[in-house]
Amino acid sequence: MPAPVVSLWIPVIGGTALWLIAFVVLLLTGVHGVWLWTTLAGGGLGLVGMAIMVWQRAASRRGSRFAQRNL
Repeated sequence: MPAPVVSLWIPVIGGTALWLIAFVVLLLTGVHGVWLWTTLAGGGLGLVGMAIMVWQRAASRRGSRFAQRNL
């Protein structure tokens, strides 16, 4: 019996959304300092991660030698 295929998009989008929501909440409540910038960095890295996932999937579908397989 083959293992079920799990989509990585759900946790990546969910985590990125949580970081960005936390950033907006901290911004609206007037919190300044390290937590404000940490949440912004978390959201930004989530967006970069999504771009890398799209790039790897396109490379895999093209059949690139260095791409991850079965994406």
